[in-house]
Amino acid sequence: MKFNLMPPADQLVMMMERIYDYGMTTTSGGNLSILDSNGDIWITPGSVDKGSLTRDDMVCIKPDGTVIGKHKPSSEFPFHKKLYETRSDIRAVLHAHPPALVAFSIVRKTPNTNIIPNVNQVCGPIGIAKYGLPGSTNLGDKIADQFKQNDNMHTVILENHGVVIGHKDLFTAFMAFETIEYCARLHINTNIIGKERALSKENLQLSEEKLNPVMDEFIQTTHSTVEKEARVQMAKLIHRAYKQRLFTSTQGTFSQRIDNDTFIITPHNMDRKYLEPEDIVTIKGNMKESGKVPSRSVLLHKTIYEKHPEINSLIIAHPHNVMAFALTETEFDSRTIPESYIMLRDVPKVPFGSTFINYENLADIISTVDPVVLVENDCVLVAGTSLLNAFDRLEVTEYTAKSIILSVHIGDIVKISANQISEIDEAFHLEKK
Repeated sequence: MKFNLMPPADQLVMMMERIYDYGMTTTSGGNLSILDSNGDIWITPGSVDKGSLTRDDMVCIKPDGTVIGKHKPSSEFPFHKKLYETRSDIRAVLHAHPPALVAFSIVRKTPNTNIIPNVNQVCGPIGIAKYGLPGSTNLGDKIADQFKQNDNMHTVILENHGVVIGHKDLFTAFMAFETIEYCARLHINTNIIGKERALSKENLQLSEEKLNPVMDEFIQTTHSTVEKEARVQMAKLIHRAYKQRLFTSTQGTFSQRIDNDTFIITPHNMDRKYLEPEDIVTIKGNMKESGKVPSRSVLLHKTIYEKHPEINSLIIAHPHNVMAFALTETEFDSRTIPESYIMLRDVPKVPFGSTFINYENLADIISTVDPVVLVENDCVLVAGTSLLNAFDRLEVTEYTAKSIILSVHIGDIVKISANQISEIDEAFHLEKK
């Protein structure tokens, strides 16, 4: 999808729908704008249901101040205009009130973006603007003052209000918004179960230097029926993973074995919400499908498939409940309910960098006995006998993590006993180590 080729009104509708459906704004809250190449500012309307906007609801303000549209522009238009005047690189502004970021705005803090690499890379430095009356020029001045401090700053939290993102285009602004909101939820969950562990400068640098693997290319002229079906199923499950917040727009990787020498994998840095079967990348031996860029974890997937013929699918994800356990010393223990233990078994935790530096070791650890592995400050890796089996395990992992986090508020956790575990092992014929 060529998002930037869409007219501004359609871009605003699509992104507001996405923000609303994802639970990151309310019927009356939030506003988006785009600065067009001719100087027009397109903005969402004020006092119109954000859950049912159409392109005809969008408002255009000409450079001379003329307003075109059937509605009034958002009451927050003054600070949108101020940001465009302040920074020439900003061509889109996003403002919303997602609960996790509002929580930070209420305590007047910013989330730590050094907890996992993607957050740090996508969001950069985070500012915090002093409280100002909504819709006032004073609020606009305070927000603009933050953006003036650093040309690399694109995200500012507003005290007791919400967040503002200013970026080069609306999708990039949304990506930063989604990522910082994810970071805020992750930070909150992490502090419920333990002490948060941030990445060192060295590990952040290692991650920034991580490159797409160099692979020879082949031209794919035909696709087997097995591969066609796998591509369709993978695209559907990726959309499902995004809808369930197991993935973000640019985070999360699926792969599926096609035969002993071939597998398919998600592409690097493409929007997961709109990923289509034709975007998925085929890997044959040491070669990739011509003209496509596979996930940067492709060598890990390849190594696991070579070492484990019983594994037919892999998922790398970063859901915010289970990731809380990857950011603390707290153990993730699946012995909460029988289904969790049966599906997940023991869940080992390995050091940061295991997915791209020591991936041979990680490939030795994951198996049908240990099908889920946590990577510190990075991700959860899930293996399955099929794509659906791996996806099911990912869901169970995240739901189990959520249950454990919620249980902290209501009492002491009582795990299934060793004798009960032995009984489950025998009844369900679970493989031993």
